[in-house]
Amino acid sequence: MSESNNLEAIALRIRGELVKISNQANTPHLGSSLSCVDILVAAYWGALNIDPNKPDSPDRDRLIFSKGHAATTLYLALNMKGFISNETLATYAKSGGILPEHPVYKSAPGIEATSGSLGHGLPLGLGVAVSARIHKIDYRVYVVMSDGECNEGSVWEAAMLAPAQNLDNLAVIIDANQWQATGRSKDITGISSLKGKFEAFGWSSGDIDGHDVNALAKVLQKVPDGSGKPVAVIAHTIKGKGVSFMEDNNNWHYRIPNEEEVKKAPKEMGLT
Repeated sequence: MSESNNLEAIALRIRGELVKISNQANTPHLGSSLSCVDILVAAYWGALNIDPNKPDSPDRDRLIFSKGHAATTLYLALNMKGFISNETLATYAKSGGILPEHPVYKSAPGIEATSGSLGHGLPLGLGVAVSARIHKIDYRVYVVMSDGECNEGSVWEAAMLAPAQNLDNLAVIIDANQWQATGRSKDITGISSLKGKFEAFGWSSGDIDGHDVNALAKVLQKVPDGSGKPVAVIAHTIKGKGVSFMEDNNNWHYRIPNEEEVKKAPKEMGLT
């Protein structure tokens, strides 16, 4: 099987598991979790220099998952990469478990930051990227954010500082699924043209199909991209991607699939 098919197959498998876990754990944010699957697959399987046997290696690349409400996707990716065991994954959102509904730093191998309070991932990533330079270690920092998260002022403070510090080892990938918890992103804060906004702040910025996992992997592999600037990838996605009755339907920000829907979704994906 080619690399292309491998990445797509991994993404499909994660989507199927997401629907089941949301039902089993009785946890929301399924639409947001489905929209960022291809981004994480492209990063973890196509770009990041990481080793599950050396999760704390000083020269590892770091992925900071700022849109913490979609933590299930992160946990599944880390499980399939060998960082989180099946036994640990089974404790997700359970009393006494170590995987809460939002990621907690070092609660399990591969979790690089506590997140879920939106707007903090990019400032954290900036600091980690600066640390690489101070300690003369050659690693890259990837921050995965949501478009709704760009409401936060702390995002733009970091966006101004990163180019001034010439942090070309820093990349942000924005899961631009066009929705926030209470409505369309453009209707709430008018965050259109994120590419232009990041360019105006001094970033090397570009738009991409956020569900073309192979194109995403190629872009993420090329960080730094030779411009001397931090990189902003605006990944245009669909909330609820992969399940027809969930796609672009903001009810699935909080809705949890019932047993019938859990059976229907995998059939649509060709998983049963």
